[in-house]
Amino acid sequence: MLDIRFVRQNPEIVKENIRKKFQDEKLPLVDEVIELDEKLRSAKNRGDELRKIRNDVSREIGGYMKAGEKDKAEEAKKKVAEIADELEALEKQEEECQAELTKRMMVIPNIIDPSVPIGPDDSHNVEIEKFGDPVVPPYEVPYHTDIMESLDGIDIDSARRTSGNGFYYLKGDIARLHSSILSYARDFMIGKGFTYFIPPFMIHGDVVKGVMSFAEMENMMYKIEGEDLYLIGTSEHSMVGRYIGQLLDKEELPQTLTSYSPCFRKEVGAHGIEERGVYRIHQFEKQEMVVICEPEDSPMWFDRLWQNTVEFFRTLDIPVRTLECCSGDLADLKVKSLDVEAWSPRQQKYFEVGSCSNLGDAQARRLQIRVRDKENGNYFPHTLNNTCVAPPRMLIAFLENNLQEDGSVNIPVVLRPYMGGQEKLVPKK
Repeated sequence: MLDIRFVRQNPEIVKENIRKKFQDEKLPLVDEVIELDEKLRSAKNRGDELRKIRNDVSREIGGYMKAGEKDKAEEAKKKVAEIADELEALEKQEEECQAELTKRMMVIPNIIDPSVPIGPDDSHNVEIEKFGDPVVPPYEVPYHTDIMESLDGIDIDSARRTSGNGFYYLKGDIARLHSSILSYARDFMIGKGFTYFIPPFMIHGDVVKGVMSFAEMENMMYKIEGEDLYLIGTSEHSMVGRYIGQLLDKEELPQTLTSYSPCFRKEVGAHGIEERGVYRIHQFEKQEMVVICEPEDSPMWFDRLWQNTVEFFRTLDIPVRTLECCSGDLADLKVKSLDVEAWSPRQQKYFEVGSCSNLGDAQARRLQIRVRDKENGNYFPHTLNNTCVAPPRMLIAFLENNLQEDGSVNIPVVLRPYMGGQEKLVPKK
């Protein structure tokens, strides 16, 4: 959410930003916000004026009563009553204006970074750099669930009976591989100096509204019926929400956190969940990175975060590339975002395995997370998040890139201690 003072002083900048995000239907919101802001400030000023008059008249009543001037006292009391009626009407007007103002401000997109490429959708995202050599082996690479089934490591049919499409059972070596990757990711991030968390997997509605846009909320979040609780779509939601309403000391920044959680997503608009695959699913697990920092440090942390993901994947012998997300592909709260994509030898193309985002002060402003500054006044920190790894989607890249001609799968050296010393997985079917 933008600062109302910024919108008030820079309406054309806000409108141009909306155009860059190809959301022209939101342009009228800017003028509506300015009009509501004027009404709100006018009502507040009139209210302050009336309160001063009421206080003055109230003091006069005491003087009249002492002087025995009851008629003047009664007239003054009538005036106080009239002021009270007008104040009540003004307070109701303020409340209504504030609600309408906030409603509109919550859907006006954040100001994107000048470096963001302009384009309407993800087809206009820009490749930045490749890491590792993408290899297409001289033998066929099967579909990822076929590889898992050959290792007796997945049961989707049973999951479909218990839960429907978009769910899975992992078992045996694949289940162990899944857990090993997450354990390795945990230790990898701790080694980078991040503090490890396991957060709540459900959060209140005010936290949800603070960490994401309404469109994301509608398309992603599962709500617990009859309760003010939502299942998290990523641990970023509860990790940033941890600071709701808090006043932080400057010495406490940066907060560098890494968190494990299951993630739950409705995947609305996904055009049907694959029945056989585990690429787009309703439930998965993830190791996340979250940073809360000084505003001037967020570009530096943005680069550090995506570089951590690239390094992590390269230690597992998986080629990756980075893509700069264009303006139309950015969620409304994001200032800048970069996707990390892994190489798929079977498809002979890259696919998304993680996303790094700088949200500026948008989440902090919505959640009222402030940094204490006695000299210059309190201010909002910046928040960033990034995926370290999210299996089982990451398993697709892992299995395809480490698959051997005989159907076995090599285990990279860094992962072997988590796999009981195994050097490869051998087909069972």
